[in-house]
Parts: sequence; structure tokens; C-alpha cells
Amino acid sequence: MKKSLPIGVEFFNKMRSNDYYYVDKTFFIKELIDKKGEVNLFTRPRRFGKTLTLDMLRCFFEEGQDPSLFEGLKIMEAGERYTSMMGKFPVIFLTLKSAKTGDEKSAFEALRNEIAGEFRRHDFVLESGALSGQNKEDFLRFRDRKPEPDEYKGSLRFLCECLKAATGKNTIILIDEYDVPLESSFYDGYYDHMVSFIRSLFEGALKTNTSLEFAVITGCLRISKESIFTGLNNLSIISILTPDYGEYFGFTDEEVRSVLEYYGLSDKYEEVRSWYNGYIFGNSNVYNPWSTIMYLRDHIGEDRDYFPVSYWANTSSNSIVRDLIERADSDTKGEIEKLVEGGSIEKPVHEDITYGEIYDKQDNLWNFMFFTGYLKITSRRFEADKLYATLVIPNRETRYIYSEKIINWFSQELVKKADRRALFETMKKGDAEGFEKEINKLLTPSISYMDSYENFYHGFMVGILTGSNEYIIKSNRESGDGRSDILVRPLRMFDKAFVIALKTVKLEGRKPLTLEMMDVAAEEAIKQIDDRHYADSLLEEGYGNIGRYGISFFRKDCRVHYKDGY
Repeated sequence: MKKSLPIGVEFFNKMRSNDYYYVDKTFFIKELIDKKGEVNLFTRPRRFGKTLTLDMLRCFFEEGQDPSLFEGLKIMEAGERYTSMMGKFPVIFLTLKSAKTGDEKSAFEALRNEIAGEFRRHDFVLESGALSGQNKEDFLRFRDRKPEPDEYKGSLRFLCECLKAATGKNTIILIDEYDVPLESSFYDGYYDHMVSFIRSLFEGALKTNTSLEFAVITGCLRISKESIFTGLNNLSIISILTPDYGEYFGFTDEEVRSVLEYYGLSDKYEEVRSWYNGYIFGNSNVYNPWSTIMYLRDHIGEDRDYFPVSYWANTSSNSIVRDLIERADSDTKGEIEKLVEGGSIEKPVHEDITYGEIYDKQDNLWNFMFFTGYLKITSRRFEADKLYATLVIPNRETRYIYSEKIINWFSQELVKKADRRALFETMKKGDAEGFEKEINKLLTPSISYMDSYENFYHGFMVGILTGSNEYIIKSNRESGDGRSDILVRPLRMFDKAFVIALKTVKLEGRKPLTLEMMDVAAEEAIKQIDDRHYADSLLEEGYGNIGRYGISFFRKDCRVHYKDGY
């Protein structure tokens, strides 16, 4: 029987104890021991295995862990210098992702719970006899969540000191998703308070802490200008630009080939590669591990020909990306068009993302999208001590996010700002020429595919028609012998309803676009309404006055034809 797939498994002991398929990343431990600084910050996009990697470190270094978890893995072949460090240290492990809440009180309560949980996990200290008097009382207060939020700023340093008193050894600190509470607080209005808290917590635990062995911190972004890491001269930053550690977050090509072969899906290699490969971390080309595993889940057994899906689209944080895109100027929209067409853009890259300054300049959008996995570097150059990177969309999965989310965000923002009264008036009258003029007005400043991507135009039309207090818009409903494109139902039964069908014009070779081509496509759209009986559902609901619009599109131009009656 083949091993189970580790869907959502973030704990190393669970991964190994329950016979899940595990892609062996344990040589990360060797490289960390060889190259580590006292405080090591790893930045990678969401869903690239950061939590599992930290838990692997905890299971390897922490006293009392089961060494059999590492049997047969690469680290056991690394030599005694490395294996002799197994189970030799106390470890503090905090994840800050639980602080992604909607208000300040619940965020600090989540952080307090995390810290209190580590005191409870180490309450053997109380039995060791190493603490007495005020220290013992303070330990109990932290364990039982009694201190006020400000008192927790020194809690990790105090726990390190308690562990050293009880074991005689320095502590390893592991902190996961350190930037989640910063992003959340930025949008929820208590950013300055959270910055102050995280800065004080880190300073106490990581700066001149004589009870610290080393620390590993993970996050999506490097945040330093807010002085989160003030005065940490011992900080080693490993971003996606850093040459080291590239293959440990994400799957390599060899690892993907092996897992596909194991599950009998070797013939799916090219599909998986085109959809989920393409991320460049350091000197390594890697696949999105979350999406690869989810693809395997959906294709094992009878569903092996199931179409690929953009699994990462709904897991990655994109609130800031959306916010920046909604503020984008026309040049930025043009550059996103170029990316979607398969082109590239060159932008200056800076690693320090500053929430407080994120809206100051448009280049912050590109940097945020790069470091969070929406773009990848294909080449780089230095000029005047500044790094300039050539950026492209990494793969088909990410391209899907652009087509289904980012481009639609542009359309939604456009609709918010547009006065659409004339659009609806011309539609109501059956004024094809006027309706065409109003659509083109909205289409021109929007973002669209130069290869006439039909789904964009469908989403665009639904977007500009939605929100009227006179009509209900139904999109791609079952109707007649097929699926209609758009049904426009008036709230009053005696008003005119509309069926709208869309066509895109494709050019072959070097053939020039003509109005005749656009007119033919618009007529074909109306014919499709008739042939497939798209208006049947409106007739069944009792609407007797129905108009039909056929609209053809090519890039940022449209042609509208109209026929009355049905």
C-alpha cells in the first residue's frame, strides 16, 4: 500500500509516525549547523514548508524527542558532528500565525496563548528545583496567562533563563510566521502597538541573550525599517535572493519526478512542471510543494485525468497586492498586461518591505509581488549599487491568479469609479451603437489580454453590468441547450430582459483586423443565442419582452449587434 499524502501536515513527528510520503529535507539541518548565524531569518512565500521545517528542527535538537523519527533520512549519514547534536538542547517554538485576527485585543490574546503554551510545555522546570521565590512565581504567572500584554515582552528571555537554570544548556528559539501579526495589525488599525510589542519581544529574546544557543525565524517578508530587528548585529538574513538553502523550501525537479513515479503519474510530469514549477530560490529552481501535493491528491486513482487547479490562489495572502493594484496607475496596468502576455519587466529590487511606507511608491507593488511568489527573477544587474531584476510570472498556476483575480480587481475598481448610467440607458433602448460606445469607454482604461482571453471579457461584462438597482445579472446559467453567457433580468416583469453572448476575434498569421471580422463574430454570437435557446429560461420565468446582444471583442475594442424580440 502506498504512503498517504501529507495534506496540511505541519508537524514532523506526525509526518514520520503516520507513514506519510516525506520528501527528505533533513540536510537543511546540516547546512544550518555549518552556516548558521546566531539569529537566522528565512523569508519564503506562504505554503512553502516553513512551519514543517521549523518543527523538523525542534524534533532534531530538542531534549526528549524520539530519535527514531530520523531513521533512514539523509541527516543520519552526515556524520557524528551533526548527529551528536540530536536531543541536546531545550527548544522554544512559537508560531505567530494565530495572531491574524480582526482586532487588537484578540491578536494580543492569541500571542499570550502561544507564549503561555511554551511555558506549559516546559513546566518540568518547576519540578527541577532550579527556580525559587520570585522566579518561580513569575514562571507560574506566565504559564497561567496572568500578566498584562506589556509584561510578555520579556517573556522569551525569561523562559530561556529558566531553561538554562534547569538544564545547564542554552536554548534554541524557533519563531514561525513572524510577520503575520504585523500585516494583520496594519489592516486592522493597531500597527504601531504591534510593532512595539514584537520589537521588544525580539530584543529581549535575541539581543545579548547569554542563554541563547541560536534562533531561526521564518516569515514571508523581511521587515527591518520598522526596527523590528533593532540592534541585532547577529542577524543573518536568508531571502529568496540568497544563494544558500535554496532547495529546502519547495520541491526540486528530481524530487517531483520521484513522487510522480511513486504514485504512478510519471506521464503527468510536463503538466506538473508547467503549472507548479518556476520559482527561483537562491540558485535552486523549485516547485510549489503545497500545489504539487494537492495535484497528486486529485490525480491518484480514477481521477488521474482531472484538470490542473490553482491550489495556491486561495491560500496565499493577497490583501496588500489587491490594495496596491487598486491604486495602480496606467503604466502599472500596462506592465501587468505585458506580464500576462508572457513578457517581462525590469524593476529595482529592495528586500526591506515597510508597511508604513508601502503606498509611497509603485515599486513597492513589484517588490511585494516578487517576495510573496507572484513573480520570479530571470536575470539581474547592478547599477549604482542598486539591484535591477527582470521579472516574469513563474508558471501557469500563478498566471491563473493574474487572470482570475488580479485582472478582475482592476475591472472591479474601474466599475466603482465609473458613471454607468449611459451604459444602462443605451442597453435598455436596444441602441447597439451607443452601448458599444459606452463599453469601449470602460474597456479602454481596463486591463485585458492581448491574446483576447475570452474569460476576461466575460468577467468584464458581468462586472460593468452588476450593481444596477433595476436588473439582476446571471452569468453562465444553464439555459436551453447550453450555457448562456449573460442573462440580464429586469426586476419588473414587463420591462425588457436581455441575453448577451460574447465572442473574441482571433487573427491568423499577419492578417489585419477588419470591421467585417468584428461584425461576423457579433452576428455569430446572436446566432448562438438562437441556436442554443439561451432565452428559454427567461421565457419560462414569464418574461415576454426579450432583446439579444451579440458582442465581439479584440483587445481593447468591441463591436455590438442587437436584435429585438425572440
